[in-house]
Amino acid sequence: MPTPERTSLDEIVSAAARLLETGGVAAVTMQAVAQDVGVKAPSLYKRVRDRETLLGLVGGAAADDLTARLEAASGIEDQLLVFRRFAHERPEAFRLLFTATVDADKLAATSAPVLRATSATVGADHALDAARLLTAWATGFVTMELAGAFRLGGDLDDAYDYGIAHLVGSLVSD
Repeated sequence: MPTPERTSLDEIVSAAARLLETGGVAAVTMQAVAQDVGVKAPSLYKRVRDRETLLGLVGGAAADDLTARLEAASGIEDQLLVFRRFAHERPEAFRLLFTATVDADKLAATSAPVLRATSATVGADHALDAARLLTAWATGFVTMELAGAFRLGGDLDDAYDYGIAHLVGSLVSD
């Protein structure tokens, strides 16, 4: 009779995601994940090849989470708010999304709802350009915000809303 499984891949990825959010990428070690799920580190290798693979799975799960949130949003403005909310709720996962660790297909899926929304606004010919503009602005804003780089005062919620209103407003053709 085979030995019963003491953990699952989902449990391993969830544990790694928790460690990521509490301690950053450096906290995601095979030993720490094994301890979190209640097994010895060598047991993890039955499910995950190595740490880099595990980080890729965590990043892929984060991309799936963000994709679902963007799919549920109603329009570009709401997507931009959802994007920022995700970054605030899961800042380390947000940072991980912008590394080579995350599967390109997962990131492409995350782009799909944004491309649909920009296509509805500016048309298919400029949807990718508009999506890149909005994504670059939002990513830059949120990355600076998470790093504490906005030091001149003012309300960042108001500043983000201002950016949304003016950027999205500039995309809408008369």
